[in-house]
Amino acid sequence: MGPKVVAEVVRGLRGGEPFVESVHRGTVVGLARDGSLALRIGAPEHPVLPRSAVKPLQAAAMLRAGLDGVFLSRDIPPDLLAMVASSHSGEAAHVARVLEILSVAGVPVDTLRCPADLPLSSAAAQAHLRSGGRPEPVLMNCSGKHAGMIACCVAAGWSIEDYTEPDHPLQQIIRRTIEELTGEQIAGTAVDGCGAPLFALSLTGLARGVRAMVQGAAGSAERRVVEAMRGHPELIGGAGCSDTELMRVAPGVVAKNGAEGVTVVATPDGHAVAIKIADGGERAGVPVALAALSRLGAAVGMESPGRPELDLARLAVLVAPPSTAGATTIMIMAAGREYRRTTAPPRMNSVRAMPIRMK
Repeated sequence: MGPKVVAEVVRGLRGGEPFVESVHRGTVVGLARDGSLALRIGAPEHPVLPRSAVKPLQAAAMLRAGLDGVFLSRDIPPDLLAMVASSHSGEAAHVARVLEILSVAGVPVDTLRCPADLPLSSAAAQAHLRSGGRPEPVLMNCSGKHAGMIACCVAAGWSIEDYTEPDHPLQQIIRRTIEELTGEQIAGTAVDGCGAPLFALSLTGLARGVRAMVQGAAGSAERRVVEAMRGHPELIGGAGCSDTELMRVAPGVVAKNGAEGVTVVATPDGHAVAIKIADGGERAGVPVALAALSRLGAAVGMESPGRPELDLARLAVLVAPPSTAGATTIMIMAAGREYRRTTAPPRMNSVRAMPIRMK
């Protein structure tokens, strides 16, 4: 069973129904409050490359491997732990924290084995280039993860020259941790875009793994990563990133995007969803994830003082990226209901998730 149409890109027509311009096909899995399979579209049991959506699990593995040890008498601060789990945009606050991790570890910046790159943030990239800068490894979106790996190796007394090799002790701990949290064996090993090992697993396993972290015991490695991400969403991606924006407006949620259309979201009440958009695009991931969570009846913990509780489908309206420059209309279909926010004339593009049905 291949990917199904899970999202439409529509353009509003004056006085008529929206015109569907494009569609996104994908695979979706949803877990119920008790962790059981409750929703599936396509074949979520088949292995995929989770890309950066697996970083929370990698960060938990680093804590298990002794990452705190490099900080001597204290644990790694939550903001730096969030950087280890991040796919940052290269903003100044991101780069400063990556450099801080390397400084604490006592290693130079050229120890990083990720490739040189420009910031993902166009504003940060333009500012860097205007100042005469060039692509650098520390600006690459995975440099926080790499800095964490290096610091972990320093704490454990492992070699740092080969920390990205699959048979390195750290990578073996990461592999075992992923297998434990996902409840499945790694299906294969590839090389991620940053040069680190990338372990293939199913979308079901990815959802199960992040759910296990959210439901982990207080003070455990898993919960510490979760709390760091919740407490510092601006460090996980950056301004305008859909996972960052989702965690900002729904503080109880944990969300992580990965390259090639992978998104995983888990809620405090035990629900979790994982998405793989077949064309590799990012714009449909969070809207589809939230439509799936809405269909599951999940809660996102919006009950903070002075802040009205938001319906999940309306929440998708707040965080879904516009499909084209200048598009300000977002339409989400979820649980048979349509929500629309328009801040410009109706001839606009928007992304809407298809109605989600239970398995």
